[in-house]
Amino acid sequence: MPPTKSPSRKKTAKKAAKKTAKKKVAGKAAKKKTSRSPSKKASKNGRSSKDSHKQADLFSGSPASDKKKSTSKKKVTSKKTPAKAKDSNITKADILATKQKDISVSEFFAKNRHLLGFDSPARALLTTVREAIDNSLDACEEAEITPEIYLEVTAISEDQHKILIRDNGPGIVKEQLPKIFGRLLYGSKFHARKQTRGQQGIGISAAGMYGTLTTGKPMRVISRISRRKPAIEVTLAIDMAKNQPVIKKEREVEVDWSHGTEVHIELEGTYKKGKHSIDAFLEQVSLANPHVELTYINPVDEEPIIWNRVTKHLPEPPLEILPHPHGVELGILMQMMKVTNSRTVSGFLCSEFCRVTPNVVKKVREETVALGKDVDTDRQPRRLSSADVKILHKAIENTKMMAPPTNCLSPIGEELMSKTLTRNFDPELVITVTRQPAVYRGNPFQVEAGIAYGGELPGDDLASIFRFANRVPLQYEQGACAITQSIVASPWRNYEVQQARGALPTGPLAVLVHIASVWVPFTSESKKAVAGDDEILQEMRLAIMEAGRKLATHLRKKRRLADAERKKDYIKKYIPQIGIALQDILDLSDQQRTGAESKLADVLERSRKM
Repeated sequence: MPPTKSPSRKKTAKKAAKKTAKKKVAGKAAKKKTSRSPSKKASKNGRSSKDSHKQADLFSGSPASDKKKSTSKKKVTSKKTPAKAKDSNITKADILATKQKDISVSEFFAKNRHLLGFDSPARALLTTVREAIDNSLDACEEAEITPEIYLEVTAISEDQHKILIRDNGPGIVKEQLPKIFGRLLYGSKFHARKQTRGQQGIGISAAGMYGTLTTGKPMRVISRISRRKPAIEVTLAIDMAKNQPVIKKEREVEVDWSHGTEVHIELEGTYKKGKHSIDAFLEQVSLANPHVELTYINPVDEEPIIWNRVTKHLPEPPLEILPHPHGVELGILMQMMKVTNSRTVSGFLCSEFCRVTPNVVKKVREETVALGKDVDTDRQPRRLSSADVKILHKAIENTKMMAPPTNCLSPIGEELMSKTLTRNFDPELVITVTRQPAVYRGNPFQVEAGIAYGGELPGDDLASIFRFANRVPLQYEQGACAITQSIVASPWRNYEVQQARGALPTGPLAVLVHIASVWVPFTSESKKAVAGDDEILQEMRLAIMEAGRKLATHLRKKRRLADAERKKDYIKKYIPQIGIALQDILDLSDQQRTGAESKLADVLERSRKM
């Protein structure tokens, strides 16, 4: 029989299999423990692996409860980690740099409207009228048309008014209407070296922008360039973010005038009478512009106010000129030499400046030699070093040259100033002075002064001052103006006029001072006062002193005549008494007494005249 296995052997085989399985399980557990042990070693200061997971969750911005999220989400967060590490390198300067951007000129002046004269409702109304009047006068004179201006100010409420101004100028073409009235710093006068009232191309467009800001109503402009063409009406506003016009409406309209421009602006402003009113401004406009005819309707008076022209002749039109080398700043000279098309310094000086000839260039070169270095005027302007340009600039200043031409200026003139002062004040005496042109920073300017004395002018008040720049009245900031400073600094006591220290003269006096220039140095963009530069102050003071000396001559002569009349009255009063005394003493007849009186009067009259 084959041998049979015993039950004990089967049991031992099962036990051995169980032991082998237990060893395998124990080995796997040991491997797992060894794989986890480094994480325990990495934890410091008794922190567990759970704490490390919490810290990771805090820095990553994910809460600890999100541990059981899917692996796909974990992969996404792991991809974002390098980007966050990169963002940590961004500095505060980088963040601030992202906020930098361009500022529109319209936005700037909308926020800083006080710089343009719109700092109060009363000034805003006057500034709007002034800018419109200036544009009308410039347009008429450039077209050689004797100006006729109609102005109407209508009160909508106490603090809101509507302005209508119309001129008989050449009109504006359709394409330019939106740009002229709907953009700031747009015009034709900024680069023109000749006398004009406007300079920057801001005024009338800023007035329209102020009206839109304060009332929400756009500006309306009607223009006609010929009787054979229809008038164009444009309603527009300004896109302040882009400084561009926004046309609300455009159409053709019927008007009863052949050419000209009409502007309608509704704005927030208050109307007042007095020294700083529109009425006073227009009266001064008539003083400095004797060729203009003004018709004005204000919100208070029913009848229109009319200023008739004194002369039908237009002033001589100013011509555009080149800059004068005297007064040109070093930086401007360097910039001009970089952009010039001239091949030599000599050609550059002769072509870019007035009053410079080849003979003058030779004198300039001789001056450079005297300054320590011979600057070759046959070299190209761009190849001159900065040191050479500095020496050339000093040599130009030291070289004597002719004064700039005066055909770029349009002064009022002594005769017309005298007529307008006589018309407005009816004084006892009018004195006018026009100085020769001078130079300020390479720009020619001319100063005029006029004095009206006596008549209906008040004798106990301070003198009335009328300030003008390029025929435009200046009504505000009188104390900060160079014209006022020059009047106060003049020695009025030497001219038989009372004056307290540091104050205006006192007496029946009206003083007019006008500066005409291709570029008037105003103290601000609102053109309220003239800057007090030395050259300008000196010319103004000389003009006032010249007029003052003529006034002193008149007053001294008047005083001598008054003394003579007083002595004559004494003679007439006492000679008859002397004649009676002589008749009693000498027993004279009445006929002899009369003859003695006449002889005595003749002797005293001759001695008085001597």
